[in-house]
Amino acid sequence: MVTQTADNESFVNANLTSTEPVFQVRGVSKIYQMGEVEVHALRSVDLDLYRGEFAVLLGASGSGKSTLLNIIGGLDVPTTGTVRYLDHILTDADDAELTRFRREHVGFVFQFYNLIPSLTALENVQLITEIAENPMSAAEALDVVGLSERRDHFPAQLSGGEQQRVAIARAIAKQPDVLLCDEPTGALDVKTGKIVLEVIERVNHELGTTTAVITHNAAISAMADRVIYIGSGEITQIDRNTTKARPEDLVW
Repeated sequence: MVTQTADNESFVNANLTSTEPVFQVRGVSKIYQMGEVEVHALRSVDLDLYRGEFAVLLGASGSGKSTLLNIIGGLDVPTTGTVRYLDHILTDADDAELTRFRREHVGFVFQFYNLIPSLTALENVQLITEIAENPMSAAEALDVVGLSERRDHFPAQLSGGEQQRVAIARAIAKQPDVLLCDEPTGALDVKTGKIVLEVIERVNHELGTTTAVITHNAAISAMADRVIYIGSGEITQIDRNTTKARPEDLVW
């Protein structure tokens, strides 16, 4: 297994450089009990994610990548191991603290858009701005993803790619430190998927948001700073791209 190590004492303030980890995952395992059968979704995973990087977690369906993303994002807890975000040990946090962590620091983008059909694009984004501490305006978030002219349209009036871009706008409106994307192009055709990836790349570049994208699509790995390979619940390899492809140049 390829792992990365870092000194836990490095978490002394929030002014971290790109060479210091935002997340430290150490010895994380996740076991689900299915009747009398134990399913090992993750096995002793060690991983660092760095401020402002674009990481792709690549693996087949069932490899454990979604479980790992959910644990990093505070949506799930490991069976064993620790997860540290800056100076906060997430694995010691209770439900209220994890809710606050997600609300204040993390934006999520999933394969399915989860927009409310009865609300316009602008209103869907405003749901987040109303509970965030220091949000950008919903209109500004839609401008970032190139949908200013579609702000008053309902989800049924938008294409799949446009709906996903609204979901990204909703995720970034609270100006999160971290953007976690679970198969964000999985329900889209190639052309539309590339447009969505361009938006995610723009958010990473312009807002400096630490970004992790999980996918089974190996082509997407070419646009990452680092590619983290996951198989059978383990990190099997970590590669760093010396050059990064633009989303429009990806071939799949």
